[in-house]
Amino acid sequence: MRSVLEVCVDSAASALAAKRGGASRLELCADLIVGGTTPSLALVRQVKAETGLPVRALLRPRFGDFCYDSYELAQMEQLAAELVEAGADGIVTGVLTPEGQLDAEAMRPIYAAARRAAEKAGRPVACTLHRAFDVSADPFAALETVRSMGLCTILTSGQAASAPEGAELLGRLVERAGDSVEILVGAGVTAQNIPALAAQTGAHAFHLSGKQVLQSRMTFRREGVPMGLPGFSEFEVWQTSEENIRAARQALDAIKNN
Repeated sequence: MRSVLEVCVDSAASALAAKRGGASRLELCADLIVGGTTPSLALVRQVKAETGLPVRALLRPRFGDFCYDSYELAQMEQLAAELVEAGADGIVTGVLTPEGQLDAEAMRPIYAAARRAAEKAGRPVACTLHRAFDVSADPFAALETVRSMGLCTILTSGQAASAPEGAELLGRLVERAGDSVEILVGAGVTAQNIPALAAQTGAHAFHLSGKQVLQSRMTFRREGVPMGLPGFSEFEVWQTSEENIRAARQALDAIKNN
C-alpha cells in the first residue's frame, strides 16, 4: 500500500497545488495561520469538485483550546452532518475535558452526526481525532478512547512542538495502535525529515501543509492598518507549494522502494 501523504490546505489554490504535487488526500480547513478552523461548506464543495481527492474537513469552531461550551458543541454536531452532506469524506475534530482527558461523551454525538449523514449519502466517512490528542494528559488513555469510539486516525506530533521532537512517543503510538488506528504524523514534517521520521517511528502516514509565503497581488497598500493578528503582514498569502508536496511525495515513495 502506498504511504499516505495528507496535505492541510485552506484554499482551492492550495488544494490544487497539493493534488499536482502528489497528495493522497486533503485536510481542508480555514485560517491555517491560527492552526485551522472549520471551512465553509462552499469551500468543501469547491475543493471536492476541483480536485476529486479524498477530503477530510476540520471541525474546529474557533482557535484556542479544545474545551468547548454547550453552544459550541451544538454547532459542531450540526456542522459535522453539513460538512459530510457538502461532500467531505471525513471529519477531523476533538474535544477535551478541563482536566485534559478526551471528552468521549461530548465527541460521540458529533461523530454520530457525521456517520448518519454519510449513511444517508450511501458512502463511508473517516473519523479523525486531531491534535487535541497532543495536549491531552495521557496519550495512551486517549488512544484507547479513540479505539473504543471506532475512529480511524489520530493526527499527532507525539505531544511535542514538532514531529521530529516527538519521534520517540510517535514510535510507541504506532506500535500500540497496530492496524486498528492510523497514526498520522504531523507538525514540522518536510520532505527532508520524512525518511528519518519513517525510520524512527515506523509510521506510514504523514501530514504537512508544504506552505510558501507569497506576496499579495495588491499594488495599492495602506500600511499601518492591521486587520488581524499583530505581527502578520496583510500583504502576504500562505499557500501550499506544489514543489514542496512533490518533494515530500518523492521522499515517501523512495522509502517504499528501498
